[in-house]
Amino acid sequence: MNGYDIFETGDLDSWAGREDGILPEARMPGRLFVDRELDLEFFGATVNSRAPGEGAHFWHRHTTLEELYLFLTGVGVMGLDDDVVAVGPGTAVRVAPPVWRTWRAAHDSPEPLRWICVRGAGAPLATSGDVPERDFDRPQPRA
Repeated sequence: MNGYDIFETGDLDSWAGREDGILPEARMPGRLFVDRELDLEFFGATVNSRAPGEGAHFWHRHTTLEELYLFLTGVGVMGLDDDVVAVGPGTAVRVAPPVWRTWRAAHDSPEPLRWICVRGAGAPLATSGDVPERDFDRPQPRA
């Protein structure tokens, strides 16, 4: 084992052609669970794409998972309990486990709403004690 794995999610335009779900009945177009492809152990991640006007067909919440939504392209909204917030490129939304959530791409979005969702349920990072070891003398790779 080399200590790392690589999986190509494809370019952003290809994300719309994916279809995945935690359960078979929860499969949705425009979603891929990266944690299934890379066998992630301590966190999960999905790549997502919704065409203008499309969204989730449901609200959901978790009992232990915290989620971080990182929006890359398009514009839309997230429903968070009783609030609706605008999202777009550069928006990062942290959602605590008990909060109900859903999302929708705006009908007039200039491109699909695309985002990465990272979810985790481990110990707080601040208590992990994992301070990186650094090497300033090691040559950087050439691109």
